[in-house]
Amino acid sequence: MEPTYLSALEYIYSFIDYERKSRFPYSATVFNLDRVREFLHVMGDPQDSFHAVHIAGTKGKGSIAAITESVLRHGGYRTGLFTSPHLHTFRERIRVNGELIGRLEFADLVEEVKPAVEAVPDVTTFEIITGLAFRHFADQNVDVAVLEVGLGGRLDATNVVHPVVTALASLSYDHTELLGHTISLIAWEKAGIIKPGVPLITGPQHREAMEVVADVCESQGANMIQVGRDWLYSQVNAGLDGQTFEVWPAERPADRDRLQIRLLGRHQVVNAAVAYVVVHELGKRGIPVPESAIHQGMETALWPGRFEILGQQPFVVVDSAHNADSAQKLQSAIEDLLPHQRMFLIFGASRDKDIHGMLETLVPGAAKVWATHSHHPRAASPEEVASKVEELFPGREVTVVGEVWDAMSEALDEANPDDLICVTGSIFVVAAAREFWAHRFPASVDNLLWVSEAEWDILQKYREAEVAKV
Repeated sequence: MEPTYLSALEYIYSFIDYERKSRFPYSATVFNLDRVREFLHVMGDPQDSFHAVHIAGTKGKGSIAAITESVLRHGGYRTGLFTSPHLHTFRERIRVNGELIGRLEFADLVEEVKPAVEAVPDVTTFEIITGLAFRHFADQNVDVAVLEVGLGGRLDATNVVHPVVTALASLSYDHTELLGHTISLIAWEKAGIIKPGVPLITGPQHREAMEVVADVCESQGANMIQVGRDWLYSQVNAGLDGQTFEVWPAERPADRDRLQIRLLGRHQVVNAAVAYVVVHELGKRGIPVPESAIHQGMETALWPGRFEILGQQPFVVVDSAHNADSAQKLQSAIEDLLPHQRMFLIFGASRDKDIHGMLETLVPGAAKVWATHSHHPRAASPEEVASKVEELFPGREVTVVGEVWDAMSEALDEANPDDLICVTGSIFVVAAAREFWAHRFPASVDNLLWVSEAEWDILQKYREAEVAKV
């Protein structure tokens, strides 16, 4: 690991990092978009140098972003992709033409933006990261950048762009202590990315959420295009290698386009349909993509750690579900695709997530539960998770294991070839499971995107310091 890259990471993590805190005030004072605009202005307003697609939502926004970027790249555009958080390496967050930002590139970029950081008081870690991404996209002459919202939408640092198209993934309960305890309040925060005259593509939503989104679109003069109403979709078939689906405009049912994706689960068909309509709208606004490129981009899009099958006999699946809604989608995907005798559940989650709701969905199908945790500062302790399992399902076998690697090893030792091991609850737990799998089965490394870039240990002292503050 290059010292310059490590020191660059240490520098940006030395600022206020709300990703690593369980509780903090959520307001326009703390998340100050005027501060972000000032920060970007000192850097030369890099956000004005590329077209942007802006995507918010509770679950699925990363998948939509990854699919959209893949299609645009195959269409011949020079693309940027900004996502968060990351699985194995910080560099996943900032990509150009599908390639992670290089370590030395990143170190140089941090040096480039330091004067702007020093010129703007109280800038936060995520605001710096956002500025780094925008500066890198400008330096790399990106044509179109696909931007995933970090938190909420209205006050997110990415919400200073002037996008060509915006999109909303599935809305459900998450970050309720910040965004609100009703679907309507959450929808209002997420709908904060809607801009005057900019079309919004939304996937199917709860009725309450859709009413809020529709009202915001009307007030902003933004055309709302609803997948499931204006555009329809249908899964054709699905297997362990991917699935085929069709999408078509509601008023022209004969104009069906049949596509393939590698991402598994019926929910990914919805995400792919949203991405398809995003690309269609971009074409109407001067960013056309040939039909062949749409098909190639869909078929090759990857988004690791989302219903990803690591092994068979027994099945080993990892999924970054982190709320009750995504746990239900995970359970449905297991029932659709992975026949098994017993399910062994390895579960760890952040303490600010709906652990109760996730366990209510997943534990009934589990013969045994391993309660574990990641090393992220927000992680709930294994004891907390085990206590919740015992409270909900008295008598259910649950084992407390401090390390994901140990839980994986124990589950593999107990599982028969016709069993299933499911690892879920947190993207950070999933990352640890993927790293274990690469260590146990080195031949699998080439098939596990980014796992060879794992950086979990390089900021251990900062993790320990943050844990001590909680």
